[in-house]
Amino acid sequence: MESKKLGIAVMYGLITIFMIAIAVSFIFSLILRFTSLQETSVAWLILILSFLTLFIGGFISGGKGKEKGWLLGAVTGGAYTLVIFLFQYLGNDSLFTLQQMMFHSGFIGVAALGGIIGVNISSGYSSKT
Repeated sequence: MESKKLGIAVMYGLITIFMIAIAVSFIFSLILRFTSLQETSVAWLILILSFLTLFIGGFISGGKGKEKGWLLGAVTGGAYTLVIFLFQYLGNDSLFTLQQMMFHSGFIGVAALGGIIGVNISSGYSSKT
């Protein structure tokens, strides 16, 4: 697989992740602002949506790349983790906590799984028995 194709596939996955994340953040900010819900009461839902978002991003990158979905998904999840880490480190001057490292390891794994499924669905392979 050529690196340009890999880069474009990862870019599509990252754009998808950040667009979904922005939309979900906007919706939750409205919900938290105009209802009596607290952040702690929706924390698990936000975590589940985060994993789903990374899965979709990996799925998109795997579908665009058409091969090596595990690699495309993992690179997409890793690039997302790097961007978040840089924002946190450069913006707040703090490193990842152990809990954040575990979440982001899970994000990379879920994105890799999404990439695997994305490649298999997009390529249209069917087993003939």
